Amino acid sequence: MSDNPPFGFGVPGGGVPDPNDPQMRQIMAQLQQILSAQPGTGPVNWDLARQLAVQELGEDPQPTQAQKDAVAESLRLADHWLDPESAMPSGSSSAVAWSRNEWLYNTLDVWKPLCDPLAARMVAALGDLIPEELRTQLGPMNAMIGQLGGAMFGQQLGAALAKLAAEVLSASDIGLPLGPAGVAALVPANIAVYEEGMDVTEDEIRLYVALREAAHQRLFGHVPWLRSHVLSAVEAYARGISIDRDAVEDVVGRIDPTNPESMQEVSFEGMFSSADDNPEQQAALRRLETILALIEGWVCHVVDKACAGRLPDADRLGEAFRRRRAAGGPAEQTFGTLVGLQLRPRRLREAAALWAAVGEVRGVEGRDSIWEHPDLLPTDEDFTDPTAFANRTLGDFTDIGDLFTDEKPKDEEA
Repeated sequence: MSDNPPFGFGVPGGGVPDPNDPQMRQIMAQLQQILSAQPGTGPVNWDLARQLAVQELGEDPQPTQAQKDAVAESLRLADHWLDPESAMPSGSSSAVAWSRNEWLYNTLDVWKPLCDPLAARMVAALGDLIPEELRTQLGPMNAMIGQLGGAMFGQQLGAALAKLAAEVLSASDIGLPLGPAGVAALVPANIAVYEEGMDVTEDEIRLYVALREAAHQRLFGHVPWLRSHVLSAVEAYARGISIDRDAVEDVVGRIDPTNPESMQEVSFEGMFSSADDNPEQQAALRRLETILALIEGWVCHVVDKACAGRLPDADRLGEAFRRRRAAGGPAEQTFGTLVGLQLRPRRLREAAALWAAVGEVRGVEGRDSIWEHPDLLPTDEDFTDPTAFANRTLGDFTDIGDLFTDEKPKDEEA
């Protein structure tokens, strides 16, 4: 660790800068001006993240009326096709077409609790770069360094969210309940771009995306515990991600406090570590990957059933989307690098095979009744023998009509 304060606050030959020095006062004034514009109340400068994301997205026209009508019709048809393939009724109260900016605005509230723990640890790591004996002498600069950390993370997050917003096809495209409850949303601009490399008509791709979105909405809309369960799994994983302090020191060492634009040139690549040698973190990652795989596997299975004999390119689309979700698109990979969250349903194919096996043994209602409680769900070990799991779960369950209601269990009413 360097003996000088970070962000170029050191003086020649080492030591503590004098806060009353005219040059230092000018630097602090410049930094304060950067930080004073809606700094936010948490570890992340979310206002900055949002502003930078909007700026990076650039021109983003609103969906046309024709696009809105096409999205509404695709989602209506998707729900109709899904009805016989799922015991859960439609989970959508509205069907909308979003611009990229609308995806960004409508998902920010969910990203905040997922990313704040990472930002808090990064800010703490920045503070640790200051030797103990210098902290009292730095005075107000200590708080400013924390604000700079939040601004840096907000900047990286804004860039990552902009990349996601330019790639996602729907509200639930990456497997998380990011949008408002009951709102099924597609992003027509991104669907049009995705269609260019598929050699499949845009109408067919839009309908396939609508099927996936409608399936996600059914699951998150009618399994009362699932939304909080998934987000809690992501938060638990995020809390265990560690910060490479050497990488932090290297990043801040390249920031020139007299040049605000230098902050825009930093990258957090390599700064986050999932602590693979930590058993607790390994367990958190395994739980997260398992629930993401179970959700995605169920969606893939019911969509495959709904498409059978209806969509000419259903098999091609199914395989393309399986690969896309298992590996993540370029934007998802960038998001994982910059923000530290890797959201992969790595055992997606095995999970889809498991749900198919359960459906064969138990039927549609018996398959979907397993979502009654998290304790009934398969574990990652069950992926290796789906038939054994399906046979093991034969037994008495609550009547399927009582499971998928909007009422929350008593322990969730508070």
